[in-house]
Amino acid sequence: MSSKAILIGASGLIGSHLLELLLASSDFSEVITFSRSKLPVSDNKLEEHIIDFEELNKYKALIKGDVIFSVLGTTKSKTSNTADYRKIDFEYPVELAKFGLENGVKQFHIVTSLGADDKSSNSYLKMKGELELILKKLNYPSLHIYQPSYLEGVRKDIRISDRIMQPLMKFINPLLKGNLKKYRSIKASEVAKAMINQSVKDLSGTFVYTSNKIKELV
Repeated sequence: MSSKAILIGASGLIGSHLLELLLASSDFSEVITFSRSKLPVSDNKLEEHIIDFEELNKYKALIKGDVIFSVLGTTKSKTSNTADYRKIDFEYPVELAKFGLENGVKQFHIVTSLGADDKSSNSYLKMKGELELILKKLNYPSLHIYQPSYLEGVRKDIRISDRIMQPLMKFINPLLKGNLKKYRSIKASEVAKAMINQSVKDLSGTFVYTSNKIKELV
């Protein structure tokens, strides 16, 4: 039986791949997206909502389906204000997860970060760790947390760090063996594919996947 997917962050690096895969998959009969601006995609399966994330409560009744994919996020270069940054990367996903659970959604899939730890001295990793902790406490029937390392892919915004990291990681990746494999860079398309693959399985419980584990799911 085909499922209804809810996708948050469809315009991003991973989200764009997820949207493409969901629309092409026979396992999903409907794809509902929530974003700030219109997506450059048109499909009979797509139900698109342009929303103000500051007023998420208005759209609570629409967060209804079988599985939620949350890949909403920003960068410090785009969102320099700390409070706004936390809203996008922490508060919005938590609120959406709660709405989905209240509306009967069984699965929640979210991308955080390798090294996420609520006790970390790094503010970013600490925030991601706190996010994971809260989501685990919600007791979703099926919770999937993806912790990728550096993401490879074509970004809309050209960043200097990417011009440095992408060629650097091609050199470093083969050197990362054994327990260090999780630090290898991973393609955004691979993360998206793994998320889809896990969502069509009948899995109960909480699952955490680092980069090396994500690659095994593709």
